[in-house]
Amino acid sequence: MDEKAVLDVEGDTSIWLARRNARRHRLLPIFVLGLLTFLALGAHVHLTQNSYGVVRIPVNASQLQARCENLKLKPGPLPTFNNRTSSDRFALGSKPTLIKNATIWTGRTNGLEIIKGDILLNKGIIKAVGTVEEALLQQLDYAVEIIDADGAWITPGIVDLHSHLGHLSAPKLNGASDGNSRKGIAQPWLRSLDAPNTHDDSFRLTVAGGVTTAFVLPGSASDIEHSPSSMLLEPPFTLNSSESIDWSLPPRWRQMKHACGENPRRVYGNTRVDNLWTFREVYDKARQIKEKQDAYCAKALNAEWAELGAFPEELQWEAPVDVLRGRVKVQVHCYEAVDLDDIVRLTNEFKFPIAAFHHAHETYLVPDLLKKAYGNTPAAAIFATNARYKREAYRGSEFAPKVLAQNGIQVVMKSDHPVLNSRYLLYEAQQAHYYGLPENVAMASVTTTPAQAMGMDHRIGFIKEGYDADLVVWDSHPLALGATPKQKVPKTPNFDDEAADAVKYDGLPPLAPEKSIAGTVVFLNVKRKRRGKVACMGNQSTCASFLEAPGCHVVDLKGGAISPGLISFGSPLGLEEIHGEASTRDGSVYDPLEETIPNVVSGEGTLIRAVDGLQFATRNALLAYRSGVTVGVTAPTHDGFFGGLSTAFGLGAAHKLESDALVQEVAAVHVTIGHSGSSASVSTQIAALRRLLLEPAPGDVGMWFKSVMEGESTLVVEAQSMDVISTILLLKKEVELATGVPVKLTIAGAAEAHLIAKNLADANVGVVVSPLRPFPATWESRRILPGPPLTRDSAISLLLAHNVTVGIGIEESWNAHNTRFDAAWAALESFGSITKTQALALVSSNLETLLGLNVDPELTDLVATEAGDIFDFEGKIVGIISPRKGVVSLF
Repeated sequence: MDEKAVLDVEGDTSIWLARRNARRHRLLPIFVLGLLTFLALGAHVHLTQNSYGVVRIPVNASQLQARCENLKLKPGPLPTFNNRTSSDRFALGSKPTLIKNATIWTGRTNGLEIIKGDILLNKGIIKAVGTVEEALLQQLDYAVEIIDADGAWITPGIVDLHSHLGHLSAPKLNGASDGNSRKGIAQPWLRSLDAPNTHDDSFRLTVAGGVTTAFVLPGSASDIEHSPSSMLLEPPFTLNSSESIDWSLPPRWRQMKHACGENPRRVYGNTRVDNLWTFREVYDKARQIKEKQDAYCAKALNAEWAELGAFPEELQWEAPVDVLRGRVKVQVHCYEAVDLDDIVRLTNEFKFPIAAFHHAHETYLVPDLLKKAYGNTPAAAIFATNARYKREAYRGSEFAPKVLAQNGIQVVMKSDHPVLNSRYLLYEAQQAHYYGLPENVAMASVTTTPAQAMGMDHRIGFIKEGYDADLVVWDSHPLALGATPKQKVPKTPNFDDEAADAVKYDGLPPLAPEKSIAGTVVFLNVKRKRRGKVACMGNQSTCASFLEAPGCHVVDLKGGAISPGLISFGSPLGLEEIHGEASTRDGSVYDPLEETIPNVVSGEGTLIRAVDGLQFATRNALLAYRSGVTVGVTAPTHDGFFGGLSTAFGLGAAHKLESDALVQEVAAVHVTIGHSGSSASVSTQIAALRRLLLEPAPGDVGMWFKSVMEGESTLVVEAQSMDVISTILLLKKEVELATGVPVKLTIAGAAEAHLIAKNLADANVGVVVSPLRPFPATWESRRILPGPPLTRDSAISLLLAHNVTVGIGIEESWNAHNTRFDAAWAALESFGSITKTQALALVSSNLETLLGLNVDPELTDLVATEAGDIFDFEGKIVGIISPRKGVVSLF
């Protein structure tokens, strides 16, 4: 039967046709009523008649068909995107800008293209790169602003593929922490874009580091949680409605965060078996909905409306359905090979691709596994050197980026802000380059590759005509510490053997010295020597007697240097192997302001000694030793007021009974004042310290605080706030007035110490700045001095300018082996006010003074660096000269 258009009536059409003539006299009012209804509903309703009777055509049939057709489209930019004349991110009032005489790293040609020339920017878009024609300038609506780059390097804006910017806010406050929901192990319906804290202090700081795009993910407490946000660089296909969508256009990429491994296990008390079932359950549900949608659309596109009903969808599950359609970039937090394998199998079971594995500490051990993922090979978004903070990160290696790149895996360096301050994301690429990642891949790892991994490489990540005007002008080569705009990329050391060993030994290569020589060792071609004692220094004729000694071992440093060994302080180095595993740590001491201390411990007041809990030959200690750090100073781990007695120990010692194991059994007395862990008020903590200093109790505690009061031992107070530090200075003055003896006092942490630099100098109080790169992590540390380019001075340069004795500390054990680069960094951002000698003192002699170490200069360790200084990216540590042990250790 031919189909005919009829009005909304059910039943036998012949009856309706028979009655039509009888109702003709009522046609006008019915027509008026129908017209009003049409205008009210804004809809066009059809019914069709076929052999089965009357069939209702949905009021939005054309829209449903368009929506079904849209399901076939792949995500991407609008067809007209490349023809745009203004960026949707353009800030009105910004003038056209011509940057002249630049060295431009474009990101093109696999990151190998470098252009010497100019860049024209207008209305938020790159208009020309290389040669800018005069005719193009004449077409501009406003006068162009000209910047002479004077040969400086220009790169695309830095892209951070893993950040919690605006969710885990700075300063950290309970009312602005929205990283995780913790309301369920799988919640794909939640969205990161609903929670950003626009008052986060990190925004301004992050931009100061050249980061122009941050990919903000939820935390990793759940298997599946909110859809991440790329700071709304491009809004998702739809935010809160599907009514305004033009279904003829391709969708934009959506994003989703998955997590496997320890985090969801810990939060929800599950095993890996439970977690994997959750993934499968979610995607089975999504698959069922997708199959219903596909069946629906097959009929809708064939105009088979009979009993079709509404488009099958559930708001809670629409995101994972889109995952199965390949319209979502899935970002997976995953460390270990076993978890990586689980997720790869999951992708093949449900047929969806992954954009990147994040953290991914063991990806370099199983690159072929990644290539088995469905659809494409995921990128690996990793840290450069941050590892061993929990069991699943234990096999992390600084050579992972190099190994991954060699195996054809795309490498992304990320911050996980605020885990690492995203302002210094480029430093991750610098370290990766130092340990062997090719320069073009290292630069791409924070620009083009993350842009590709989030599906935004049509507008960011490259410097090319038509792209967003996200550019960074650098004052030195982006991959070089200390380079100038005219310098080439530094030649980094060869780490091929070390990288091969990392894979060969499944992430745990031997770290002890290859050989330790007790006899004569002669270092040739030494370009620089800084502090410390050697038996002979000069040309070969001057040291001929040593060269002729029996069994003499010769090491060619190829223009390298001999420098004093470095000191690491501030972390639990030597008191833990894996921070996240309690059985591998010494643990935290009892705090008398928080809890009752067992009598067997307290007695007449026992002060805990770090030396009693030392663990030797930990991987963090040995890695630091191989990087020139020969001494660690560690206080007992504490969460409250009482710290205890720190110790200084040799990082190269195999156990406590070796001759060089203990440098100084007790170094200083430590307390912490602030809100870092103690629930006691700050005034209560100050009152406790006052009584300990002015009314020493009997026993061990009284003995050590009396030693401080009498000026014999050093007191180290960890404090961040200017107000707390000021109070401590007044207490010091009070004690000195009572005793007439100067108190040796050091402030550690000291985030706001720069605000009272003169007062610290007048009180003869030194400071250990920790961490070196300031971040307003808490309310007590919010008033940081960020340093260049936001401020001319850094905290360290300002304190040194006021004659305050300054040292550099760290917070986490893994970072000890970057000590040499931390010192170099302090010098580089001082505009020449900190010399290399002064920088070296920040991590050696100054720390000895500040932490109460009495080291015989004759027993100072020396570090041999090949082909460069201890501060240079060109230099490689090849040996440690240890007078205490009487050997030269070679790597």
